[in-house]
Amino acid sequence: MRGPRGRLPSSKLGDSLAGVKARAGGPPPLSVTRFGGDVPHRVRFVVAVTAWCLASVVASTPARGADASPPATAPDAVLARALDTALSAKALRDVALSVLVVDRSSGREIFARDPARVLIPASNQKLLTAAAALRAFGPAYRFETRLVARGPIDEDGGVDDLCVVGAGDPAMTSEDWWRLAADLRRAGLRQVRGEICLDDSVFDDVRWHPSWRPVSARAYHAPISGISANYGAFAVEIGPGPAPGAPARVDLDPPLLHFTLRNQATTATGGAPRLLVRRSARGDGEAVEVSGKMPRGRDPRVIYRSTSRPTLYAGALFRAQLQANGIAAGQGLRPARAAPDAALVHVHRGKTMAEIVQLLLKYSNNQIAEALVKALGVLETGAPGSWENGVRSLRAELARRALPLDGVAVTDGSGLSRDNRVSAALLVALLREIDRDFASRPEVLAALPIAGMDGTLKDRAEIVRGRVRAKTGRLDGVASLSGVAAGAEGQEYVFALIANGPAGNDAAVSAAIDRFLAALVGAPLAAAGG
Repeated sequence: MRGPRGRLPSSKLGDSLAGVKARAGGPPPLSVTRFGGDVPHRVRFVVAVTAWCLASVVASTPARGADASPPATAPDAVLARALDTALSAKALRDVALSVLVVDRSSGREIFARDPARVLIPASNQKLLTAAAALRAFGPAYRFETRLVARGPIDEDGGVDDLCVVGAGDPAMTSEDWWRLAADLRRAGLRQVRGEICLDDSVFDDVRWHPSWRPVSARAYHAPISGISANYGAFAVEIGPGPAPGAPARVDLDPPLLHFTLRNQATTATGGAPRLLVRRSARGDGEAVEVSGKMPRGRDPRVIYRSTSRPTLYAGALFRAQLQANGIAAGQGLRPARAAPDAALVHVHRGKTMAEIVQLLLKYSNNQIAEALVKALGVLETGAPGSWENGVRSLRAELARRALPLDGVAVTDGSGLSRDNRVSAALLVALLREIDRDFASRPEVLAALPIAGMDGTLKDRAEIVRGRVRAKTGRLDGVASLSGVAAGAEGQEYVFALIANGPAGNDAAVSAAIDRFLAALVGAPLAAAGG
């Protein structure tokens, strides 16, 4: 009696179910009046019961098959119109869009505009990297930085050469390097008689992705190394001097001999700060040149720059932390492979992968993303991590999740490359797959920036404060946002929006996306600025 798709076609039920067609709320009452008086009462009763049961099946069967999601409701239609209106903003008229919104619990499509269209995702690419790293390594995984020497610490508390063997840990900060040095002191180390060697061979020596050209000295263009510190960046704090014309006050953080400072900035009587910070390789370290004007009465300004020599920078920081812990280490630094038979002195276990992913997504850290990609390559191949084997491993991890990858291009892990191509359909499918993954769901949800409260959404989308958790993305002419949102009536949605358009309109496009969020959660559009 069942049709080919497992349901009862109404065309084969005849007029005996005319009452069902008129009643959307369920099966008709048990009635025998439509079957004629010449049928025995018992037969009429059996036929009536059968018709009632068949009507129950029809009423409970989805219109598009047993596996189809529930049909759209009237509130869905109202929301879809509001979202469509938000996307009709003037700022988005010449912008290519890929947009998808689904109900979080059922996956029912609420709104779509070219969801399969692949566009440049900017930092929404980091969602792919985070998901792959969590699945491949697990949330409790920790990178292990090993300290080895020719022999164990001797009776005088010394070793000859001490070698740092990097594991690609992207989250070692000044505090972590201090902790490592303090642990070595607790282990009995008091002096390094020879040099500190730095073995970063876990990754290849390509520091910047070729597609990022031109590479700037800005912190977001940090280089990638198997040994790193402070996300490959340092801070330059510039304040006014004591009088007009006097040199501005300049401090570097961390204050290392690795840096040679040339301060040409002066103190001005008024106006706005006009400052320029350059850095360049010099000898075994880096030169930092500060120029411009810093007005009196102004609060100090902090400018971040990437290091051009990440391994030596990390080594210089490590040596400074050894000295801060009373361990003599004055014979210099050199990049070199550790001896195969070197004795293990200490193992430093870094932050968990869950913590690293939170830093990656909350603050959109490019250096973490790219180090994780190379680490995926190491895990998959056993060879030094590279963008080539890392991206291949990342894409394989996505394929194992059965995600829609048609037309998708994965070039790097951070989204800095304009050669990446991703669709809203892929991002929504990934977020929903993460939602079903017990090992990833808590970490990713906690790592997403919260609108109006923290991370890259701290100073944005105040109108939906606390009701949207989403990964931002921004390049010149590119804006993206993907995550989860809480509706006005307690519904929850998974959404992704990628916008590619002319550069120079970025602020207006971001404002239009915020109005889209306001419509999604049911906030007044006027309050959202449009």
